[in-house]
Amino acid sequence: MRLVAFVLILSTFCLAQSPTPKKKSAPVGWKAIHNSAIIVDTHADTPQYLVDEKLDLGEDSHVSVNIPKAKAGNLGAEFFSIWIEPDKNKACYPKRTLQLIDAVDEQVRKHPADLLKATSVKDIYTAHREHKLAALMGIEGGHAIDNDLGLLRDYYRLGVRYMTLTWSNTNDWADSSGDVDDKNIEHHAGMTDFGKDVVREMNRLGMMVDISHVADKTFFQALIVSRAPVIASHSSSRALTNVPRNMTDDMLRALSRNGGVAMVNFNCGFLSDQYNLDEKKVVAEDHSVEDLKKQALEPGSKITEADIEKAEITRATKIPRPPMSALIDHIDHIAKVAGIDHVGLGSDFDGVSCTPQGIDSAADLPKITQALYERGYNAEQLKKVLGGNLLRVFSEVEKTAAQMQAETARDTRREIKRETPAQK
Repeated sequence: MRLVAFVLILSTFCLAQSPTPKKKSAPVGWKAIHNSAIIVDTHADTPQYLVDEKLDLGEDSHVSVNIPKAKAGNLGAEFFSIWIEPDKNKACYPKRTLQLIDAVDEQVRKHPADLLKATSVKDIYTAHREHKLAALMGIEGGHAIDNDLGLLRDYYRLGVRYMTLTWSNTNDWADSSGDVDDKNIEHHAGMTDFGKDVVREMNRLGMMVDISHVADKTFFQALIVSRAPVIASHSSSRALTNVPRNMTDDMLRALSRNGGVAMVNFNCGFLSDQYNLDEKKVVAEDHSVEDLKKQALEPGSKITEADIEKAEITRATKIPRPPMSALIDHIDHIAKVAGIDHVGLGSDFDGVSCTPQGIDSAADLPKITQALYERGYNAEQLKKVLGGNLLRVFSEVEKTAAQMQAETARDTRREIKRETPAQK
């Protein structure tokens, strides 16, 4: 009996000490993923409104990217576009460029609790820890450097961390997709030797090479010349929407081999062929935007780029917006063709007259995460699309620059050593 009692007591003790089976943790929902991710948008044209309308990012104004909307959407880093309209500013590209850069810097100065000027991957992580929006800058259009590598270096010193080799205009050293069929424009079969030097100098500085807007030949040549991965800061898929500004599947595969990333553009015209057909019908009847652009080029005109943008938005209201699923389709397609490591977000907010239904500002970014989650994207994949892929490329660009600068220093030391007379 004593033995039986001992066994019973021991069994009871062991059961009491046995760990309670752990319940399986519930799967992490899309909201938690979105709220913990570092979300990077590589293209917003907001600076033109800061200059032309004296807007303040601290106020919840009509622009798509400001502090309140960024907070609502958990936007972690924004590359503000430094874009110079080439015709109106032809005699003063650097002046307009500096005005836009200064406008971004002034917003950072005015809102130190909410904005942090970022010029590196490290700065973006710092902003994330401090719950601030990392404010970065990218020049849209190589004409801004006025064929001067010194200006390119100056812009880098001021904080510019990418440059789109062309805008919609072919410049003196690189062809654009915007006028590639215009026989009145002098083309370069891609890039000139100077254009290739621009790419090399961007690599050396640590400035990302952006191939959005460029002609196809320019794109492939840039990939050959660049020692670092390149980005498409705001381009979508040509297989889904057949416009020259979008990237073919061959280009996406080449970008993947390069290690770069394609940031999907939210512009309706780059997401839907049907939208483009509808737009042609409306434009054929409504010439208000074109008339305003002509007036803007007249001497003494006070018409701003923001005025033209408003006119474009007004006309765009006559055209049915594509569904948000069109945007998700482009992200999904690029992820499948180039790979999940090579797709991201490049909204083109405040630079386009139409975005898909439900995507009106940075505050709507969570809807993209939800839609991708519902298509089966897991947490790791979502964080790559939302910003991780861009951070990886940016980091690799920084490493390439450090390596090239070390090589230059080493070569310089060798030259000095050869030129120094041998000691007797």
